[in-house]
Amino acid sequence: MGLDVGVRRIGMAISDATATLARPLAVLRPAGLEADAPQTVATKIAGLRAEDDDIATLVVGLPTRLDGSENEMTPRVRAFAAAIAQLTGLPVVFQDERLTSREAESRLALTRKGWRARKTLIDAAAAAIILQDYLDAVASARPVAAMRESDS
Repeated sequence: MGLDVGVRRIGMAISDATATLARPLAVLRPAGLEADAPQTVATKIAGLRAEDDDIATLVVGLPTRLDGSENEMTPRVRAFAAAIAQLTGLPVVFQDERLTSREAESRLALTRKGWRARKTLIDAAAAAIILQDYLDAVASARPVAAMRESDS
């Protein structure tokens, strides 16, 4: 599961059963990042796990400056991720989220004409990009020899 954590909204994405493709899932609007956001997200995850227990890892977008250094949101997202890990019992990995919201906006602009329609979807689309980047990185690290053996 991928999460794009913001001050006002948290985008969620999920992958298919083969952990190959990510898709936007939902946008949550908790009262505040530090207040009830961890519990709100943990409750949503618990509901999803009750339906389908394929959620094995939480991939959380880590906000940084363009040069890769931490910004004012980085420690807040790290604290949020620690709270989510504790509440869900799921491992958390961080994935670079630089420019994912901008990329999500560009992709949505191709299919959604109205700004209001796009605005409600950007965070979930950004979460899908974060998760897809992670899935692609994991897939590229798989040994090629093992894939070739299964082909024969």
